[in-house]
Order: sequence, then structure tokens, then C-alpha cells
Amino acid sequence: MSENRDNYWADDEDEEETTTPVFESDSDLVKRLRKQLKAEQRKSKELEASYGELTKAQKERILKDVLTSKGVNQKIAQFIPNDIEASEDAISAWLDANGDVFGYTPAPKQAVNENDIAAMQRMDSVLTNAETPASSNDLQNRLANATTEEEILSILSGQ
Repeated sequence: MSENRDNYWADDEDEEETTTPVFESDSDLVKRLRKQLKAEQRKSKELEASYGELTKAQKERILKDVLTSKGVNQKIAQFIPNDIEASEDAISAWLDANGDVFGYTPAPKQAVNENDIAAMQRMDSVLTNAETPASSNDLQNRLANATTEEEILSILSGQ
């Protein structure tokens, strides 16, 4: 047994220490770390700028699409506040609330045809008491598993 039996460090970690670069002084290490930090900060700023540009372009595209679908002049986009979420619902809500200033009136909601309402009511009444396929399969299984005449009559009478 070795004298270091209570040493919990793995042997491969000792090898890593030998591959670590040796710096001539602490100031050399600090210089290299500062250089890496500046490079990472520069990357971070570039990514943030790129993200900002993409977000702005996406919002402009969504705004353009919504205004076009509503039949509104594209110039109104400059009056829509920046804090509004870039979604069709949010832009439509703002346009419905403030569109009268620009001469926009929201399209009236179409009323449902009376014939359609009557047809839907008929379908609903037919389906209310309808038997679903699952319950018909259950009924078939219950009949197949019935062993006496009384059970079959009970199933058929709905009890």
C-alpha cells in the first residue's frame, strides 16, 4: 500500500499541471488575461449589436406585414410606439385604438348568417344524444360477455 491512500485526487490531474504553461511572471499572466477579456468584450458587443439589428429588422417586417394586411399606409409605422410588442395582435390592437387619427376604421365583424345558426343548432341537437363509437364498442363487449338471459335483457333495457 502507498502512503498516500487517503489522497482523493486522481493521478491524471497531476499530468495536467505539467502541461500548464509557465509564465515568466504574474504580470505576464495578467496581461494575457486582460487581452482575452478585451477580445471577449469585443465579441459580446458585436453580438449585441447584431441582435439589436435583427430584432429591429424583424419588428419592421412584422409591422409592414400587419399594416399591409389591414390595408393601411406604410407611413403610419413611424407613429407606432417602440414599446409595443412586435406581434400581429398587439399592433392590431394599437391600430384599432388609434387608427381613427389616421383615417383607419377597423373592418366590422361579420354577423353570422341566421341559416348557419339554425344549421348549427340542428347539428348540436342531433349530436347531443348520439352514441359515441366508444360506448357502442362497450355495449358490444358487454353483450358478448353476458352469460345469462337476464344480463342480456338488462343491457338491452339500458340498466
